[in-house]
This record gives sequence, structure tokens and C-alpha cells, in this order.
Amino acid sequence: MELFLLILKWVLLTLFAFSIVQVIVMRWIPVQWTPLMKVRCRQQRKRGEQPRLHHQWIPLQDIPNDFKTAVWVAEDGHFISHFGFDIVKTFQHIKLFFIDKEGFRQAFAGLSTISQQTAKNVFLWSGKSLLRKALECYYTILIELFWGKQRIMEVYLNSIEMGDGIYGVYAAAKEHYHCEPDELTREQIANIVTCLPNPLRYHCTNIEAPSLLKSKERILMGMEGLHFPEPHEFHKVQWRHRLNAIQRIFK
Repeated sequence: MELFLLILKWVLLTLFAFSIVQVIVMRWIPVQWTPLMKVRCRQQRKRGEQPRLHHQWIPLQDIPNDFKTAVWVAEDGHFISHFGFDIVKTFQHIKLFFIDKEGFRQAFAGLSTISQQTAKNVFLWSGKSLLRKALECYYTILIELFWGKQRIMEVYLNSIEMGDGIYGVYAAAKEHYHCEPDELTREQIANIVTCLPNPLRYHCTNIEAPSLLKSKERILMGMEGLHFPEPHEFHKVQWRHRLNAIQRIFK
């Protein structure tokens, strides 16, 4: 029994050390593939299709600020202020549980932050299990500590699925609108981001469903009123958002 515990201890310490080194190394290198990309290619082969994988890494400074603002508005409104987990939204959902349990179940699915999605996309597999969720939380903490918000946003916008075999901003601009990312209009960006919750079901060049049109309108309004902070002003804006978040929790 003591030998088993000793082996287990060293295995866990090794895995812990590996995960730290893994996250630190990936703080500096472009993420050229993710587990999801491999899964999608395997699914395409099983259907007898030629694998499709359109992806090209571009630095954060080459991604239009409107794109950063749009995903901030649509996917994670508290991205700048939270530490990987949206505590404000979680408290709001806990309150909702005692008022409207059905609404709580529907809203609970939207709790995943950009940081959590990035951790899952880059380091983990798809699917739902307590182990994967626990590892997702663990890697979320690590990337918040070692990467910071700018890097998390950079990796997110370069790796997120934006269509069938399309990953990242560059590929989305090229495949959907046949242009460079900085040539995308605000409406085109809003179209792409509107479809992010289910990019295989919805196509950003054909948005007709009322729910999608409503989401698109909300994103466009957010892009008009907000501006994702530039690197030189980020920390100042971040702490202002965090103070506002603390005030919202205790309201």
C-alpha cells in the first residue's frame, strides 16, 4: 500500500510539473492544431469525406479590434474582469435557481467563459464528464496565471471553430468572405460571431432565424458602444471592470 501511494504521489507530481511546463511553453508558440481539429477530421473520414482543415495563425495585433470586441460582447461579457470563472454570472444564476428552475437549467449552459473554452480547446478532449470539467478548471487557472487575457484572447480567436473545417479568424475571413481579416466589415464580423455557439449548424453568410438576427443586433450594438482595450491600456481598464464587477455581486 505504501509503495502504491509513493508511486501515485510521483505520478501526480510528474503530471503537475508537465502541465506547468506545457502551459508556459505554449504561452510563446502559435497553436497550430487542437484536439477538436483532429476529432473533426476523423469524423469527416468516417463519413467518407475528404478531411477539411482551414487554419492559419495570426498575431493578436493583426486581428481587427472589432472581432475582439464582438466575441467579448457575445461570448463572455465579463472576460476582462473575471479570473477565468464568471463569478458575477454564477451568483446571478444561483439567484435564478430559487426563482425559475427551468430558466436556470437553460442559462447554466452559458456559464463557460472564453478562458474555459480556450483551456478545453487547446489542452483537452471534447465531451462531458466530471474529469474533463475538473481538468478544464485546472487548465483555466493555469492559463489565467501564466498567459494573461491578451494571450488567451489571441489563442481563442485563432483556434475557435468558425465553420465546417474552419478554425480561427484568418480562415473564417478567407473561407466565408474571401478577404483578409482586416477587410471584414462590422456586419460580417457580427455574422461570424453570431454563429459561434453552433458553427456547424448555422452559416454566417445566411442568417435568417429570428433568434440569430436578435443576437446579431445585440453584438452590433455592443461593437458600437464598446472597444476591446489595447495592450497599453488593458490593465487600467481591467481593474476598472473588476471594481464594477465586485459592486454588481453585492447589489
